[in-house]
Amino acid sequence: MSLRSSLAEFAGRSSYWFLHTFTHGGSSLPGKIVTKLDPNILQAFSKKYDLVILTGTNGKTLTTALSVRVLREKYDSVLTNPTGSNMEQGIVTTFITAPRPKQKGLAVLEVDEANVVKVTKFITPIAFVFTNLFRDQMDRYGEIYTTYDKILAGVKLAPKATIIANGDEQIFNTKELPNPVIYYGFNHESHADFKAPANTDGLLCPKCHHILHYHLRTYANLGDYFCPHCGFKRPELTYQVTKLGELTPTSSSFEIDGIPYQIEIGGLYNIYNALAAYSLGRFLGVSPAQIQHAFSADEQVFGRQEVINVDGKEVTLILVKNPVGLNQVLDMILTDPEPFSFGFLLNANYADGIDTSWIWDGDFERLHDHDIPYFMTGGERYKDITTRMEMAGIDKIDHLPDLNQVIEKIPQMPTKHVYLLATYTAVLQLRKLLADKKYIQGGMD
Repeated sequence: MSLRSSLAEFAGRSSYWFLHTFTHGGSSLPGKIVTKLDPNILQAFSKKYDLVILTGTNGKTLTTALSVRVLREKYDSVLTNPTGSNMEQGIVTTFITAPRPKQKGLAVLEVDEANVVKVTKFITPIAFVFTNLFRDQMDRYGEIYTTYDKILAGVKLAPKATIIANGDEQIFNTKELPNPVIYYGFNHESHADFKAPANTDGLLCPKCHHILHYHLRTYANLGDYFCPHCGFKRPELTYQVTKLGELTPTSSSFEIDGIPYQIEIGGLYNIYNALAAYSLGRFLGVSPAQIQHAFSADEQVFGRQEVINVDGKEVTLILVKNPVGLNQVLDMILTDPEPFSFGFLLNANYADGIDTSWIWDGDFERLHDHDIPYFMTGGERYKDITTRMEMAGIDKIDHLPDLNQVIEKIPQMPTKHVYLLATYTAVLQLRKLLADKKYIQGGMD
């Protein structure tokens, strides 16, 4: 490491210590300081770690957390960024604040789609893991094709790295790349030729632009797709979900390649995350039995279906940020057999995406199908989400723009279980307040 890099690292470690000793922490500012002092700081870590980059629209943080659990079954230590601080400055902070490895270490990092190239410019990964690509933060990314191009700009700098991709996602099967590719997906049932609903994104064949057909569809445009016009179809899967078991809001049971697994988190979409972690684990030599053990750990993940006790109420905090993810969360919570209270905290800051129009593609009308005695909206853009829910026919909504009001209201809600859906910065703000009030340990890491 050069003198410049050493001084930059020292400044970053010092700022991180100060922030976490005297404030509520911060994972981006130390990285900003370091990259200002040494823009090439990441190169200093290129010989210290084998790197896995995990990216995509939905599921990055949970897939990263599950992957780390799996890999720790084999590796003594695995460096990661657990809070989802996945842009360049957050990734730099992850490296500079980690204990210096005595031998070459393994790093599994969640990376924002547009920041993949900023990492691979300095560190060549051994593998990429792709979760999915959906419309998300259109002001930052544009359509999914431009987002994929941003990812590929980084992949092209690492042509020997293995790509572990969701084979049920068509866009990952559209470019000829020199990289070895492993595909994972669902293969638990098969049907006759059918089409997805007309308002589903990504239904045109990327080769000939005719409408895709399916033999199996899990959600959105994911599944066993094929084009009857030109022959484009899902690639052969290396690892696959072969059976679905019981799905509840707090657990999911399933089989991968005929072997049973369970994770202590709900939602069909989270089985994809587990399958991605499984695929990475198998690629790096972790056995199915070790993966079973890793999945059995009941550890909560920052902002992802965390269950927080607020004066006797079980509050499940769930990050939402785009229509596909929102609708999958609604599917998941509607499997709850008990009545629950429902809240939505909407912000529109840069990290959330400043355009809130995506909420209109959320299927809030389905909330009428369940016993929900109390609805609440909050956050900086509470008027937007209130209007959307009113248009869905929900007429009795409590408006609590101040998140302190939200926390004060929770003990008065009429049900034991409360689901709070929130955008990214609203999650951070709420967790900070919950930490201040001693309901959780730490707010922003």
